[in-house]
Amino acid sequence: MSTNSWDPWNYRTDAGVGTGRDLAGLSVQATDGHIGKVDEATYETDGSYIVVDTGPWIFGKKVLLPAAVIRSVDVEKKDIHVDLTKDQIKDSPKFEQGGTWSDTTHRDDVGTYYGRGFM
Repeated sequence: MSTNSWDPWNYRTDAGVGTGRDLAGLSVQATDGHIGKVDEATYETDGSYIVVDTGPWIFGKKVLLPAAVIRSVDVEKKDIHVDLTKDQIKDSPKFEQGGTWSDTTHRDDVGTYYGRGFM
């Protein structure tokens, strides 16, 4: 996916995220292994994302991932596969305590970070 067509806040049509499908609790798999579980997911047009609880992997950090990074959902295995490495996720913009996941400044930072050629 080129950065010119980068649409971070909408699920890909081929990812298998159907309307009404609850992603919370599913395991998240980076290209190089397990990173955590979905803590929260939104399904808003031009505003969808998942919040991943990474547990002890990066010291209990929760990260915001734009909907477009989801490559596929395997309902039977309860897995979500993203097109990112662990390091890309680990190095993502830090979430400021006391903020909200829908904060536009943080979302803009995240969208810009992942739009820099990762996709």
